[in-house]
Amino acid sequence: MTVRELLARIDSAELSEWIAYFQLEPFGPIRSDLSAGIIAATVANANKGKAGKAFQPVDFMPYAEDNKPNQNEDDMMAILNKMAKGK
Repeated sequence: MTVRELLARIDSAELSEWIAYFQLEPFGPIRSDLSAGIIAATVANANKGKAGKAFQPVDFMPYAEDNKPNQNEDDMMAILNKMAKGK
């Protein structure tokens, strides 16, 4: 719905409550991204072998900027090659 439709259906107090709730308990695509990251990290860790650092959910969350190192294309290819080789 548009912002105008939203404001026609709820008042600013209720909208503020929803914003506060979202800050405590995110929902929607952000939460889905975390769920997918947890599954992907679990699968990657189960197949990586004993050597190397364990993958974290954030490693598989393309829009999560917190705790993500800056990577260039060569870094990304090295990570993918390690994953493919199980090392």
